[in-house]
Amino acid sequence: MTMTAPSETAPSSRPGFSPTDLALVAAFAALIAACSVVGGIPVGGGAVDITLQTFGVLLTGAVLGPTRGFLAGALYLGIGAVGLPVFAGHSGGLAPFTSSSAGYLISFPFAAALTGLVVAAVGARRTRAWAVFLAAVAGMVLNHACGIVGMKLYFGVGWATAAAYDAPFWFVDVAKDLLVAIVAAEVHRAFPRLLSRR
Repeated sequence: MTMTAPSETAPSSRPGFSPTDLALVAAFAALIAACSVVGGIPVGGGAVDITLQTFGVLLTGAVLGPTRGFLAGALYLGIGAVGLPVFAGHSGGLAPFTSSSAGYLISFPFAAALTGLVVAAVGARRTRAWAVFLAAVAGMVLNHACGIVGMKLYFGVGWATAAAYDAPFWFVDVAKDLLVAIVAAEVHRAFPRLLSRR
C-alpha cells in the first residue's frame, strides 16, 4: 500500500494577519500621526504647510510593504476623520478632506502602498538605500499628483497654477525621501523577513 505525503497533495494556505501585523499597522499609523502634528511651515500659494507627514507615510510603506502600509495609512485617515486631532495643525474631523490639502491627505494610503510595492518587488535581502529612495520617489510623485488635483478643484484654478502651488514642496520632499531610504534600508538589513509576507 502506497501512501502520499499530505504536503504533496494538500493546497497551501496563506495565514491571515497576525497580532504582530496588526500591531505594526497601529504603530505606524501612530507614527504618521506623530509626524503630522509637528508644527508646519507655510509655503507657496496653496495654503498648505510643509510637515513631516509624507516622511511618515512613505517610511510606513517602505518598512511595512504595500498591504500593511496601505492599512496603516487608511487607519490614520480613519482616526482623524472621527475627530482625533492627528492631521496637520492639530486638526481632525471631515473638514480637512474638503480643504486645499485634501488631495495630499487622501493619497496617503495609496502612496504608502505604492512605495511598499516597489520595495517589496526589490526584495528585502537585496534592498539598498537607492532602491528605497526610488520607491519613495514613486510614492511622492503620486502624493504630489493628487495634491495638484485637490488644489485645482479647491481653488478653481488651471493645472499650471495648481502645479505652481505644489512646486515649493518638491525640494523638501526629495530630502524626506533620502531620509526614508536611509532609515528603511537599515530596518530591512536588521529585519530581512519583515517584507516576506506583506
